[in-house]
Amino acid sequence: MIGDSIDPARLQEVLDGRWAGIRQAVRDELGKQGFAAVHGETGEQARARISTLIRQIPTDVGVASAFPKEYGGSGDPGGSVVAAEMLAYADLSLMVKAGVQWGLFGGAVVALGTERHHEEFLRGIISTDIMGCFAMTETGHGSDVQKLRTTCAYDPATGTFDLHTPHEAARKDYIGNAARDGRMAVVFAQLITGGRSRGVHAWLVPIRDADGNPMPGVTLGDAGHKAGLLGVDNGRISFDHVTVPRAMLLDRYGQVAEDGTYTSPIENDTRRFFTMLGTLVRGRVTVGGAASAATRAALTIAIRYGDSRRQFGVPGDDREVVLNDYLAHQRKLLPALATSYAYVFAQEELVGTLADVQSGPGPVDEHRQRELESRAAGLKAMQTWHATHTIQMCREACGGAGYLSENRLPALKADTDVFTTFEGDNTVLLQLVAKGLLTGYRDAFGSLDGWGRATFVAEQVREMVLERTAARGLIQRLISAVPGRDEEVAVTDRGWHLTMFEDREKHVLEGAIRRLRNGAATKKDHPFDIFNDVQDHVLKTATAHIDRITLEAFVAGIDRATDPGAKALLNRVCDLYALTTIEADKGWFLEHGRLTPARSKAVTAVVNDLLRELRPHLSTLVDAFAIPDEWLNAAILREEPGRQQAMAEEDARVTDTLSSHG
Repeated sequence: MIGDSIDPARLQEVLDGRWAGIRQAVRDELGKQGFAAVHGETGEQARARISTLIRQIPTDVGVASAFPKEYGGSGDPGGSVVAAEMLAYADLSLMVKAGVQWGLFGGAVVALGTERHHEEFLRGIISTDIMGCFAMTETGHGSDVQKLRTTCAYDPATGTFDLHTPHEAARKDYIGNAARDGRMAVVFAQLITGGRSRGVHAWLVPIRDADGNPMPGVTLGDAGHKAGLLGVDNGRISFDHVTVPRAMLLDRYGQVAEDGTYTSPIENDTRRFFTMLGTLVRGRVTVGGAASAATRAALTIAIRYGDSRRQFGVPGDDREVVLNDYLAHQRKLLPALATSYAYVFAQEELVGTLADVQSGPGPVDEHRQRELESRAAGLKAMQTWHATHTIQMCREACGGAGYLSENRLPALKADTDVFTTFEGDNTVLLQLVAKGLLTGYRDAFGSLDGWGRATFVAEQVREMVLERTAARGLIQRLISAVPGRDEEVAVTDRGWHLTMFEDREKHVLEGAIRRLRNGAATKKDHPFDIFNDVQDHVLKTATAHIDRITLEAFVAGIDRATDPGAKALLNRVCDLYALTTIEADKGWFLEHGRLTPARSKAVTAVVNDLLRELRPHLSTLVDAFAIPDEWLNAAILREEPGRQQAMAEEDARVTDTLSSHG
């Protein structure tokens, strides 16, 4: 049972988690009006403001904290992601600008370069004396990075590379910092030496001189007006046989000697490519976290507004009903809020894994790295889709007020919309998750021979699905305690929730394998068709997997709570997340005999009961996010209570007047 009054600060302690210190430091140091988003700016005004602000972010609590300590950072990649997430509350353009500068551009120099690159460039990158770009995406190739068309060919006679854009489709496009501020770029291109392509590598390339003019052979352009993120100067870059010194190759994973000889510590081209991309996973983790932060800001605005806005009356009552008292309104806001809470814990666990993998001593464990990449891809997809859906719902929940720029929601909607496609298109990312499950995180999805082996299904599926994300012992105990018959189990039993999520994941994964086996038997020479024919099943496999690890992370997070009231409230929110997820997919559960019609109806009835139980705690749940009011920057949160009181008093006068003439 939830207590009558729960201190939001006790919830905040659980939500802030491992990096609570950084979260609070960002609130304290940046939680003032100067860092809040500004509505009504032109694109140029927004760019100028964000360009100024990025130079004012302290390194110790900022996105730059991931850099090695010897160059001015804190050596804390997890703290860097958390700082970016906090910036997303304030201004998403500022978060993206910081992510491009320190996460993508600077992160690539750290991850793909060697000590000489670090010594020469990192201090300038951290201080923003060297503003940079991450030039990967091309007009003709976005998610399919392995097929980039830009070339960089080595000439032993000059000891230099020739960087070239062979046609318009190979132009670097949508590149942050390229249109205005970038002086250098990490450019991804096909490395050619000795007449042979060695796959995609990266180079540090100056693109502007000290006066801001394009370097010889470099053509720069503006990507044009965007729907959102007006403060980010996205641009286009083309290269016309630009000479690049050999030393500017970021050569941690591939070296070119003076005579053109190529060497690499990773012989397999495909494995080397994925290893290089895997070192840059922090950007994907950051995008998911920022999307969730924006969603929490939108929910805070909508829920606080719904506590003051009144609409329609009850017969016999002079006052209209508060929006949040309507079941239909609760059905919109509370399940989305419960999912947002679930993603807080899933993101916390993901960031913790990132920090442990990238900060640990010795070489990176390949299995943990692949596991990290898979979860980062899946959570990024699910969090950004949740943002797109929920922010739109919050806009509608605020009616006409939600459409006004002064109330922040239109900007949150516009700024996060692109998150579903940058740092990896969501559909492509979910396929990466599923392929990781299907192949046991192999280096590349290739041979289908394994689909015909019964042992693959019997052993690999169980091992991969049952590998726990957190609180392994606790989760196993909860599952083991579930009685054999569903009818004997309370709909709110946590072990039953975990069993339902796990069982769905195992079933859809085994089903996908069976379909692939059948395809391999009939279309052996057409591997594309084999996979394409089951693409819908593959995507279902990935979403079921992410739902399961998210629920397990939520359960683990609740277990860390020490305050009894906070723990009781979190348990109810977790009930709502689990049951609304089951309810949303009840067709699958009914079709596969996991729910009876009667139990399916019981799920919906319990969800409605939970909404009524959680209604009094709506404000507490959003207050626990501890978003500074200056960052929310919504006029309806400053003006609405007083305006609503005035309207209520006017309504009462009108009612009295009508009654007197009755």
